[in-house]
Amino acid sequence: MALRLLKITLVTLLVFLLAAALWIGTAGKDLFHTATGSVSRSLCAAAFVSRVDPQRTFREEQLPLMRSIGWAIHYEVDRARREVRTSVFGDFSARAVYREGLGCLLVHDDDAVPEAAGFEPAPIAGAWPATVVEPADPAIRRALEQAFAEPDPAHPRLTKAVVVLHDGELIAERYAPGYGPDTPIYAHSLTKSVVSALIGILVREGKLRLDQPAPIAAWRSPADPHHAITVDQLLRMDSGLPFDETDGAISPMTRMLFLERDMAGYAARMPLAHPPGTTWGYSNLSYVLLSRVIRDAAGGNAVDAGRFVRRELFAPLGMRSAVIETDATGTPLGASNVYASARDFARFGQLYLDDGVVDGRRILPEGWVAYSHSQTLQTGYGAGFWTNLVSEGSVPVWNAPWGMPRLPKDMYYARGALGQYVVIVPSERLVVVRMGISIDYGTGTEDMVAAIIAALHHRPPQA
Repeated sequence: MALRLLKITLVTLLVFLLAAALWIGTAGKDLFHTATGSVSRSLCAAAFVSRVDPQRTFREEQLPLMRSIGWAIHYEVDRARREVRTSVFGDFSARAVYREGLGCLLVHDDDAVPEAAGFEPAPIAGAWPATVVEPADPAIRRALEQAFAEPDPAHPRLTKAVVVLHDGELIAERYAPGYGPDTPIYAHSLTKSVVSALIGILVREGKLRLDQPAPIAAWRSPADPHHAITVDQLLRMDSGLPFDETDGAISPMTRMLFLERDMAGYAARMPLAHPPGTTWGYSNLSYVLLSRVIRDAAGGNAVDAGRFVRRELFAPLGMRSAVIETDATGTPLGASNVYASARDFARFGQLYLDDGVVDGRRILPEGWVAYSHSQTLQTGYGAGFWTNLVSEGSVPVWNAPWGMPRLPKDMYYARGALGQYVVIVPSERLVVVRMGISIDYGTGTEDMVAAIIAALHHRPPQA
């Protein structure tokens, strides 16, 4: 009997090991490469772009997202080579390399690093003081203190920065230890709002029209069902491309960001899920395609794209710390990978509050700001920004909150994963930026902005 049980146990173990090997060789391989790619890129940016502690970044940002294999992940930060290498179970390695002016590039296998030298960005002047601006109003100070509080230690907010502008004046800010006014922070999907602005610049220059078919080379043929997709539909996420943040170990979004060398090429091959202009679905694919349009208009490579973004947007606004990363083909990662300080994102929000004009110079075309926060279909999304315009009967979409009901109806905002917000309230002449690493999205941002508005009116906030 004992021998028979031993045989059954060995056979069961063998079947399990074979199944595990098969999974690792197929779906598991992509999962592990995604994990190591995410860690390498994140920690490379922490060390060489943000200049914060990469160990702390791994503990706060990466480990909570991959607890089941976190123990098996090994990473090395090579400061001499300015790169990070990561492996899991000693295999599935990924490498991210820092390039001056371009941030970190995820390199597949041992491929050569394109445009490895990057470029030396010209310094951008800033008018605000180097020291932190403390709020003069005790009520605003309390609102910021609450934003940094941790009411649920099991689900930490990990707020890193809050900046408040009123009538264009910096009136309050606060930072977590290790962060400050010039610390570039991972903006996630705040990047989409930046890309929307860059498309607006191309429209102002006469290089694009919103109603034209998107100039994607792979869609050139009129016989291609993608050919009818317009620039406007890519911006509004009603292009018909599929919702790409799906459940499962690997989604189209993660495959694009961590497994594909040419991300826009991958996005262009994605079959349509709906006729263009009929259905809204959150789309990282759309914004990577828009980024390819920007790259092509700028000159067709990473350095030209980086210089264009800096010259046409970052420098006029005084966004001193901002950088947008690219893929190996030089396409900016316009779905997710701008790094910039909270002050810089406040300057970006002020551009929209001032109708696309800074220091008397029109950056965005006339009417672009209103277009950006006008409603798409029956959703709370505009064209690169979320809005407070929610139609009765609108259909909820996963990971797509419609508005902030406690705030004024004219409020609109840029939003990124893990709790990145640029909240713009035209009726209050107010911009509030909140950045952090909130894995569970419980940021308290709406409450903070409501309290700030109440303080500006010298009244208690309404529950």
